[in-house]
Amino acid sequence: LLPWVENGTVILIGATTENPYFEVNKALVSRSRIFQLKPLTKQNLHDIAMQAVRDAVRGYGRFEVSFEPEALDHLIETSNGDARSLLNAVELAVETSAENFPPVPGTGISVSLETAEESIQKKALLYDKEGDYHYDTISAFIKSIRGSDPDAALYWLATMVRAGEEPRYIFRRMLISASEDIGLADPAALGVVESAAAAFDRVGLPEGRFHLAQAALYLATAPKSNTTLAFFDALAAVEQEFAREVPNHLKDAGRDKEGFGHGEGYLYPHAYKDHWVAQQYLPTGLQGRIFYEPTDVGFEAGIAERITRRREIQLATVIEDRTEEILTFSPPDRESERWHNRVNRETGRTLAAVRDRLFKAVDYDRPEADPHITGKAGSPGQAGTQQQVYGFSRHDCILVLEPGVPVLLWEALRRTPEGSVYYMPSDEKTAEICRHHASTLPEENRPVELHSSGASIADGALRKSLAQELRFEKIILRDMLTNSEKRAGILQELAAVIRPGGFLVLNQFIPSKAQRLSYLGGLAALEKSAPDSFRLLRECENELYGNSSNPMINWTEKDIAEAVELTGFRTEYSIYTIEENRQISAGDISKWFDPAGSGYGGYLSARMPAEDFRILSNSVTELLSGRTEKWTLSFLLLKAF
Repeated sequence: LLPWVENGTVILIGATTENPYFEVNKALVSRSRIFQLKPLTKQNLHDIAMQAVRDAVRGYGRFEVSFEPEALDHLIETSNGDARSLLNAVELAVETSAENFPPVPGTGISVSLETAEESIQKKALLYDKEGDYHYDTISAFIKSIRGSDPDAALYWLATMVRAGEEPRYIFRRMLISASEDIGLADPAALGVVESAAAAFDRVGLPEGRFHLAQAALYLATAPKSNTTLAFFDALAAVEQEFAREVPNHLKDAGRDKEGFGHGEGYLYPHAYKDHWVAQQYLPTGLQGRIFYEPTDVGFEAGIAERITRRREIQLATVIEDRTEEILTFSPPDRESERWHNRVNRETGRTLAAVRDRLFKAVDYDRPEADPHITGKAGSPGQAGTQQQVYGFSRHDCILVLEPGVPVLLWEALRRTPEGSVYYMPSDEKTAEICRHHASTLPEENRPVELHSSGASIADGALRKSLAQELRFEKIILRDMLTNSEKRAGILQELAAVIRPGGFLVLNQFIPSKAQRLSYLGGLAALEKSAPDSFRLLRECENELYGNSSNPMINWTEKDIAEAVELTGFRTEYSIYTIEENRQISAGDISKWFDPAGSGYGGYLSARMPAEDFRILSNSVTELLSGRTEKWTLSFLLLKAF
């Protein structure tokens, strides 16, 4: 056809219900003018009907035709925008409303709703002018689904179908309900309704009613959850404040990585166990904010515990900053530097491992393999023969003490659902995060916050905050005994508030066994290329970690055990290590070798010639920057009884 259309021999006129831009030859479409015919509006149809009624030549203007309330509206509603269908129905309604047609000119003809229904073969929904019954019926249908009443859902569905409600409208409302009322309690619900709607489009009425019924029954009998409403909490948070900056490590590294460092420090989750690693995803200042609260129903119950446990580690990672580790021991950093330092560690994985190991030790009913068991109550051999039963009771009263945002607190709550768990936040920011997270728990399962009033535990803050008679069956500590000057005071306070027969378990990072730079694999080349610099580094690190005058690193696991025993406990302890895959940046190295801002850098610079210190710093930067190294952390796990 193309050449004959182009030279004017053929005038092409076509009509299609398909999209011509997809279904018609593109060469023909490009030489054609396309007109899109749309359904007529209700007002258009009303005008056409009244024109037919008033036209004395081609219509019914010779008679006094009137419509009862809602009769004409019903004809318009059910004609689906088609004027021919409407005019046929008007013709049938008018001519069957007269006793004999045509009557004498001037005769009055009144068209009732019943006649209108018969003329277009569709029953009218019992809608008033505002459509209240229409909306009331669909409301009853959705509320029956939400209330898990399949019988009522089928009844209201049948009411709408019998009245001629548009099936696509019903499916649209069920699609909304599948996400609003069911959501992750049964993620398949959305797919079921979508598939039923697609099947209905292929089958149509009357058989399509099976698909309507199947979708309605599935939704009505599915487990319910409205946690998708969390989106609107997030939306409210966005609307109440200015747009927050995207954290640097989440920015697109494809455009500005070289100039601005965008994407630097991002941890690729698929490179980690279980395809997850704790890192910051919310904007700075919103870390710890909770929008989604999974229920314990259906499929969502299966993800609730996993999400909760990861969120607890995420919360702790936001604040966690192991300042007792000698390489990061320095004055308080700016928040961005602190986060950058944490994001390049597997801190979340380490915290999860510490939590799991500690609670496994509490549950264990006999000493672990080759522990050290000492104490005034008996010789090591005697103590080892006595079986100690630890474990948790549902009614235990427990005290959990940790620096920063707790990670052990929430596990202790899970272990004692009918007991009580107390904690003392280290600062107001930590307290706010804990309160927000606790608010997602049932009120009877929330921890009890103790207030220090600015004082330390060693100075009596714990006993001052407790009711006089309150004592604990178990006390759980993490990294609370670092400072030797405060250690004895903390332990004396704890001994005073533990019940007879109770026990204490602590997990303590050991700074004297911290990772040394000279032992990193990436510095093996330094020993060959600059042996003098490497020797100086090794010697300085040996002196630093053996410095008996530094309270941050001058103690061992035996010192902790002896301090605990002085309060009247027997102890059982062991040492374990955790390896992190730590990505080292140039910023980390610059911080470590900062003579003014780092205890490590200050120690090395004071004991090396300036030129050697400069060469060493530059060499370490060249060899380690951007590398991922195995970083070893050593911990003391001690149980006292």
